[in-house]
This record gives sequence, C-alpha cells and structure tokens, in this order.
Amino acid sequence: MAEYRPLLIAGAIIGVFAIGFLVVFLLEKDKKESMGYERNMSDREIIRRLLRYALPYKKNFLIVFLVMLFSIVYDLASPLLVGHIEETVKDTFELPYLFSIVAVYAGILVVSMICTYIQAMMLQKTGQKILSAIRQDIFTHIESLSHEQLNNIPVGKLVTRVSNDPNAISYMFTNILVTLVKNVMVIFGVLGAMLTLNYALTLMVLCFVPFVLLFTVIFRKFSRKVHRSVNNATTDINTYLSENLSGIKITQIFNREDKKMADFLEKSQKLKKAKEARMLVFGIFRPMVYMLYITSVMCLLYMGGRANIEGRTYFGQALTSGVIVTFYMYISKFFNPIQTLAEQFDMLQRSFASAEKIFTIMDLVPEVVDEPDAIELTDIKGEIEFKDVWFAYKPGEWVLKGVSFHILPKQTVAFVGSTGSGKTTILSLICRNYDIQKGQILIDGIDIKRIKISSLRSHFGQMLQDVFLFSGDIRSNILLRKEGVSDQEVMDACRYVNADKFINRLEKGLDEPVRERGNNFSAGQRQLLSFARTIIHKPSVIILDEATANIDTETELLIQDSLEKIKNIGTMLIVAHRLSTIQHSDNIIVLSDGRIMEQGDHQTLLHQHGMYYQLYTLQFNKQQLMGA
Repeated sequence: MAEYRPLLIAGAIIGVFAIGFLVVFLLEKDKKESMGYERNMSDREIIRRLLRYALPYKKNFLIVFLVMLFSIVYDLASPLLVGHIEETVKDTFELPYLFSIVAVYAGILVVSMICTYIQAMMLQKTGQKILSAIRQDIFTHIESLSHEQLNNIPVGKLVTRVSNDPNAISYMFTNILVTLVKNVMVIFGVLGAMLTLNYALTLMVLCFVPFVLLFTVIFRKFSRKVHRSVNNATTDINTYLSENLSGIKITQIFNREDKKMADFLEKSQKLKKAKEARMLVFGIFRPMVYMLYITSVMCLLYMGGRANIEGRTYFGQALTSGVIVTFYMYISKFFNPIQTLAEQFDMLQRSFASAEKIFTIMDLVPEVVDEPDAIELTDIKGEIEFKDVWFAYKPGEWVLKGVSFHILPKQTVAFVGSTGSGKTTILSLICRNYDIQKGQILIDGIDIKRIKISSLRSHFGQMLQDVFLFSGDIRSNILLRKEGVSDQEVMDACRYVNADKFINRLEKGLDEPVRERGNNFSAGQRQLLSFARTIIHKPSVIILDEATANIDTETELLIQDSLEKIKNIGTMLIVAHRLSTIQHSDNIIVLSDGRIMEQGDHQTLLHQHGMYYQLYTLQFNKQQLMGA
C-alpha cells in the first residue's frame, strides 16, 4: 500500500490548510454587504457592545462552557468505546468485561444527556435575560427621542427593532456561539483522536476537506443571495398588508378588491419563489457534504477492509475491525460540524446585522434633553411667557418669527389663524416637545430648559384632535396606570366632563373593552374620555388642540359645558378653527405666517375689524349659508 502514501500525505497537507482557510473565510466580514444590509459597524465593535449585556452572566457562560466539555468528551470517547467493544466481542468475548465497557459507555451517555440539558436550560434562561435587557434598553431609548426624531423614523422599523431584531441576538447567545465553539473543538478534537489512532486513515479523511471548502464557499455566496431575496420579499408583502389592511374601507368603497387581490398574489408568488430558491440552495449543500461523508466512509471500508483481510499495515499501524468501527463514527462526527459551520456563521452574521440595526437606533442622541442642573417643579401656577421666540423645524424655514406674549395663571387663551400659521407649534414648544432656536419660554418665570422634561410635562394635560385610546378597557385608558385612584373618583371625573352619560349606558361601564385605537367608540365619546383622562391627572395647564373639530353638534354642547367647568382648574390654552368655541376666552391671539398679528378678547378684536373680524365674518356667513 506504499503507493498511496504520497497521495495521502499531499491530501492531508491540503486538508489542514483548507480547514484553517475555511474558518478564516467564514469569520471574515463582508465589507460591502451582509444579508442585504449596509454595514457601518465593525464586527469587533458589535461584539464589544454585545459583551456588555453578556458580562453580568459570565458565571453562567463559564458553567455552560465547562458542561460543554463533558459533551465533547462524550463525542470523542464514544467511538473509542464502541471500537473497543467490537474488539472485545471479536477477540475475547469476556461477558463481564463487555458489560463493564457497555456500562461505562451508558454512563458517559447519561452524563452527556444531563450536561446537554443543563447547557440548554442555562443558555435559554440567560439568553432570555439578555433579550429582555436589550428590549428594555432600546424601548427606553426610543421613549427618550424627540418628536422630530420619532417623526422621521417609520413606526414599523421601530417595532422591528424592539420585537424581531433582539430575537436574532438572543439566538446568537443561546445557540450559535456555543455551537460554533463546540463544533470547532470537536473538529480538532476528532482530528487529534484520529491521528493518534491511525495516521493513514486520518490523512485519507483530510483529502476530502478541500471539497468541503469548495462547497461551503459556493453555499455561502448563494445563501446570502437567497436570504436577501426572502427578506426583501417578506418586507414587501408585510408593507403591502399593513397599508392595505389599514385602508381596506377605501378599497371596498371604490370596489378595488380584485385589483388588490391580484397585487397580493403577485407579491405572494415572489415570496414563494424566493423561499423555493432558498430551499434549493440548502437542499443541494447538505446532500453534497453528505455525499463526501459517504465517499469517505466507502474509502474507509475499502482501505480498512482490504488491509484487515490481507493483514497489511499503514505507516506501521494495523487496521483492526475495532479501529475501522471507531473511524466510521469519527468520520460522522468530523463531517457533521463542518456541515453546520457555514450555516452557523451565516446566522452569526445575521445576528450581527440585527445588533447593528439596534445599536444604530440606540446611538441616536435625543435632541431634547435635560440640562445638567435641571430642577423639579412640584407645583406651578400656570403663568406662561414667550419672549421673542424663533423656531424652525428645518434650518432657515422659520415657523415662528419673534413671537412674544404673556399668559397669566388661570387665564383661558386661544390661538387662531390659518393652517401653518404656528398655532400647534406654540403648544408643542410649551411642553418642550421641541427646542427653540432663539428667544425664551418661561413657566412661572423659570426658563423651561432649566426644568426637567418629565417634571414639566407632568403639569400639562393635553386633549388633541386625534384621540389615541389603547387596547384594554375604559378605566385603564382614563387612569393610564395612575395608581391609588378609586372607581368613584374615576366616575366623578367622567361626570365632571359629561362622559358618564354614555358610560352608564354601556353594559360593563368602566370595564367596557376598548378595541384598537378605540374604534368601537365615536369621535365624540373618545374626546370625552380624553377630557376625563386629563381631569383625573389634575394638570395645572390644559391644552386643547382642535379638540372639537370632528364631533357632532350634540357632543359639542356637552364638551362646551365641560370646558366651562375645566376653566376653573388651571390655565387653558386652546387651538380651534370653530370660533364659537373660543368666544369666551380671556385672550385671543391671532397668528399669520408665524407672527402675532393681533390679540385681545372676542369683542375687542371684532371692533378692530382686522384679521380676526375677517375670519369670524367668513365663518359666520358660511354657517348662515349652510343653515339656509
């Protein structure tokens, strides 16, 4: 058999280099793209930041690593024991000795199973803790972002960052890293055990490694492409569903169901073809590696069987039946990790891509933050002053231009003007949803930048045109997790704003379920609930931004009555296009193109025959015509 020696040695050298190149190749980061994502962070930076979440559980990972060593010992020892059992049966057939070997094998198997269970449970629990910490951090960070930043980021992207992306990172901690480390250790452990057992058969096995490398390189290239296609098709169909399910009423009104169904089927077919392509790639790679495994087994049986029959040796080492059986098991344990390495590294890169997306959001610096010496306000009177305030959402495009006014405590002040004049912007600036570029805003004589944002906003109650109700019940939507409030106090607040009239007609009262966005209530009912929500939190400043824009006349009368009561609570700021809502305000500020044109009470402004007079006359004449 000496004629095979040069070939085996050459193949072995190539195989060793191929294993090293395989590991380096799979670890190498694709600088241009990774699963279709533009990578702006290095893998080293991502790992460093992920380790911050793993470090608190370093003892858990150390225990898992030690337990994993027992599993590796089983992987390395079991073929030797099986081979030894075969030799015992063939040569000596000593029944007690055979039982003892089988008992040792069974004991190692049981210990391995227990270790595997402990490893899986510890990793899952640790992974869930890390997952929870990441989700909590990113959600908390999202809450700290300014309104402008949140407006610029699609909601779907934020939901994905909080829900889906952490799952990929958790899977990395619970499965990928441990499996990678174990597979690499098993490969080199099996290789060392085979070299110790028989040089020739080990060199024969190494001859197949270059082919594994070739298949892995091809698989890695095509797997990225098909994964990217599936991800893009999935995103496309999810976006289509989100948009069209939200607007399904419009689809039905215009009788476009058939067209929408055709579009949906087209996108579904695209996703189907992408998934079929992915199945094809994986369906080819695994059989190819399995083919190499079977070929190596056939070579083992041929070389070992021939040598055993003819009584020959390789490199001075005999090939007994026990050695052949042992190598048969080692070959399986050698090829299985190699078969999964490419897939594991591919999934690791996807986890890194998810981590990069999360860290990209977490690296956003909130535009509106507390000053280092910001103070807490336990109570405010409600005095508000604007001093030469200039503000722009985009540099150079001024929305407010030198706005100045003074509001006394308990006053009711209304802001009117055409769309885009800056009314709603003023209300947003008072709550410090945005920071002004020039000027000063004072609350009780204190610059709002010197007040902690959470403290400042806790004294404001806002009632907007688009009332947002959360899924749950009426009680939870009024309280918004405010604790220590009895049902009697909740009903008193509802009665105060006339919301009790429709709540009492409901079968479950305060326990009446609220569906998504409160779509099982009318616009007026939702508005009354927002009034009750505001009252229960006892604000010092109340803001109404078009709160009566989309309600019927009957509900408007209830709200008008509620407003008269609410005026006694604190300072009230109102934005309304219906001038009838603000006629009794203490002061009416008329805005145009970001500037204050005039201000005063209702009668004073009418006598001036200025912009307010024109708005009132136009609206009054329109109502007269509609009445006619």
